[in-house]
Amino acid sequence: MKHYIGIDLGGTNTKIGVVDLEGNLIISKIIKTHSKQKVDKTLERIWETSKELLVKCDIPLFSVLGIGIGIPGPVKEQSIVGFFANFDWEKNMNLKEKMEKLTGIETRIENDANIIAQGEAIFGAAKGKKTSITIAIGTGIGGGIFLNGNLLTGMSGVAGEIGHMKVVKDGKTCGCGQNGCFEAYASASALVKEAKERLKLNEDNLLYKEINGDLEELEAKNIFDAARKGDQFSKDLIEYESDYLALGIGNLLNIFNPECIVISGGISLAGDEILIPVKEKLKKYTLLPALENLEIKTGVLGNEAGVKGAVALFI
Repeated sequence: MKHYIGIDLGGTNTKIGVVDLEGNLIISKIIKTHSKQKVDKTLERIWETSKELLVKCDIPLFSVLGIGIGIPGPVKEQSIVGFFANFDWEKNMNLKEKMEKLTGIETRIENDANIIAQGEAIFGAAKGKKTSITIAIGTGIGGGIFLNGNLLTGMSGVAGEIGHMKVVKDGKTCGCGQNGCFEAYASASALVKEAKERLKLNEDNLLYKEINGDLEELEAKNIFDAARKGDQFSKDLIEYESDYLALGIGNLLNIFNPECIVISGGISLAGDEILIPVKEKLKKYTLLPALENLEIKTGVLGNEAGVKGAVALFI
């Protein structure tokens, strides 16, 4: 039996998993990244943990065909990391070379959002589709474009940064420093920010009561929960969110004409509360042929997406 090791390298935690050829996760473990220990020490800890997992499952090292790693940052040629978004490691690092020198096993590197998209395309919600786009909506908006069976990465590894396409000229400031980005209007954090501004002007609603008037405790989940209970204030916020989501997704549909859109991340937990209004509003922003036979789904891999997506670089 042949296996792969998938690694989801995060700013705080790193998830490591052993996956078989069919994409089944056999065993996994989460460790602290401790990026301040620098790259070589971090890779050594990851490799030691990987070997421990193999031993626990009686999997011989020679059966491991490859190591896939998802990282927060742009990647060129599945090798060179332009920069690490969440920690201070050197720019333009050949992480593939470092890992292969340490392990003796072929390694492939890719951006973490692209990894999630690849996982959903190969093993998840978009399995069997030649063209799909996965949109990860949480604190920000990440994305990955799977086009005719291949992951679209671009010249510098930044293809798929859909959160930073512009939806409003000179609009709200985004975390990237530019204005009017999709992320600044349709991410979970953008929804919460909009809700807080409205709650400062209107306390007469169920949402305000649900959080006991403590705006710092507000999360996107509170908004969707209150809307399910009939709160019109929260329903209006979902209307706001779904309209910007439809606008951004509509742009993607008009450019790439995918068979499937996969919504992942925290917003996906809202399910039909967000999917139904988005589907309805897409008619305003999308050429009608792009909507024919289009499927819009929520992601199915959940916490396994990063590990399975990293392994999908080989499959």
